[in-house]
Amino acid sequence: MSATPIPAESQRALTPTQLRQQLRAKLKQAQQGGPAVVAPGVYDGYGARMVQQLGFEAVYMTGNGVSASLLGRPDVGLVDLSLMSGHARRVAACVNLPLICDADTGYGNVVGVRRTIEEFEAAGVAAIHMEDQISPKRCAQLPGDRSVLPFREAVAKIEAAVAARKDDQFMIIARTDSVGAEGLAAGIARAQAFQKAGADAVFVELKAHPGLLDDLKQISAALTIPCTVNIDAGGPLLGLPATQLHTHGVALAIYPALLRNAVGFAMREALQHLHTDGHTLAAKPRQLTSKEYNDCLGLPEVENWERQFPV
Repeated sequence: MSATPIPAESQRALTPTQLRQQLRAKLKQAQQGGPAVVAPGVYDGYGARMVQQLGFEAVYMTGNGVSASLLGRPDVGLVDLSLMSGHARRVAACVNLPLICDADTGYGNVVGVRRTIEEFEAAGVAAIHMEDQISPKRCAQLPGDRSVLPFREAVAKIEAAVAARKDDQFMIIARTDSVGAEGLAAGIARAQAFQKAGADAVFVELKAHPGLLDDLKQISAALTIPCTVNIDAGGPLLGLPATQLHTHGVALAIYPALLRNAVGFAMREALQHLHTDGHTLAAKPRQLTSKEYNDCLGLPEVENWERQFPV
C-alpha cells in the first residue's frame, strides 16, 4: 500500500468486470502467501475517494454506516435493497477501486436474492457478502448471538445468488453468523457448504476471544476459497498488522467501523468546541484545509476539464 496520495483521476478508469477481476486476482495472491487485501469501511463517496487517494486496493461499504448516515438509525434491518444498491452505485461511480458491499441477508428469499444480485451487479459493485441471519437482521457486533436460517435454506440462498449473476467475475462472499449460537464447527460446516454451492469467498463472523486467530486458521484450513475477516471483531485482531493477516488464513480484511467511528469522534469534538467556546478556532488544527477537502473531491480535475471547453 502506497503512503503517497493517488489522485483518483490520474488512473485509467476500469470497467466493473475489470475491477472484479482485479479483486479476484489479489485475493488469489493472498491465498498463495501474498498480503491480505485491506478494505477500509466507508458509507459514502467522500470516504471512498479518500480510501483510494491513500493507496488502498479495495473499499468496503458498510451497511451499519449507511444506516447511520442515511437514516440516522442503528443497523437493525432498516436499510432495504433499493436504498443500499442505489447508494452503492453512487459510491462505485466515484472511485476506480473494487467496491465490496454489505448485502445483509440478500433482502428476501431466493427470488429476492436474484433481484439483489441484479441490482448490485448493475451498480458496478465488485463483490457482496450475504449472511444467513433470520430477518430482520441485527449488526453482528451488537451484543448477543444471532438466530440463523436452517442449514439447507441458507445454502439455497447462496446457490440462488450464484445462479443469478450475469457476470461470472462478480464475487459472492457467503457469510455465516452461526458461530455465536452453534459453535465454530457449525460455522465451518456452513462455510464448506457455501463453497460447494459456488460461493467465491466465505466470511465466518466471529467475536473477540483469546483463541480468535486459531479459529481463523481452522476456518481457512477447511476451505479452498478466500476467507474474509471483520477486524471490528476486536481482541487479538486489533493489533495484528495487515502484513501478517495472511499468515492466519485471511485473504480479505474489512474495517467497517474505522471511518464511521473516527468521523463521529471528530464531529463531536468540533461541535463541542463551537458549543463551549462560541467559535471554531480551537478546532482548526484538526480539520482539513479547504484545498485538501477540494482536492479529495477532485476539484482540480473538474477545473482542468472546464478549461478544455472555453466559452
